[in-house]
Amino acid sequence: MFNKLKEMLGFSPVPDYNQLLKEGGIIVDVRSKAEYAGGHIKGSKNIPLPNLNSNPGIPKNKNKSIITCCASGMRSASARSLLKSQGYNNVHNGGSWSSLNNKIG
Repeated sequence: MFNKLKEMLGFSPVPDYNQLLKEGGIIVDVRSKAEYAGGHIKGSKNIPLPNLNSNPGIPKNKNKSIITCCASGMRSASARSLLKSQGYNNVHNGGSWSSLNNKIG
């Protein structure tokens, strides 16, 4: 129960993002199209947070690794929660896109 509480509060161990990507994971950038056009991680999918519920760009496989990112980490945390509520099992909040880019670069 303590581990579940830590995970809910965002204190779970930091995943190996490079490994998740090597295994076929995807990065979903939930910023607006204009923000995304100003800079983004190469190969990431831009699905603005308001469109996340209805976007066909999200994999049908609910076990596929999904790493969310945005400008600061707030919208990506919301995106993670939304995807988890839809049954996706392997969703990680990558935080800001620039920080995530540094971690995987």
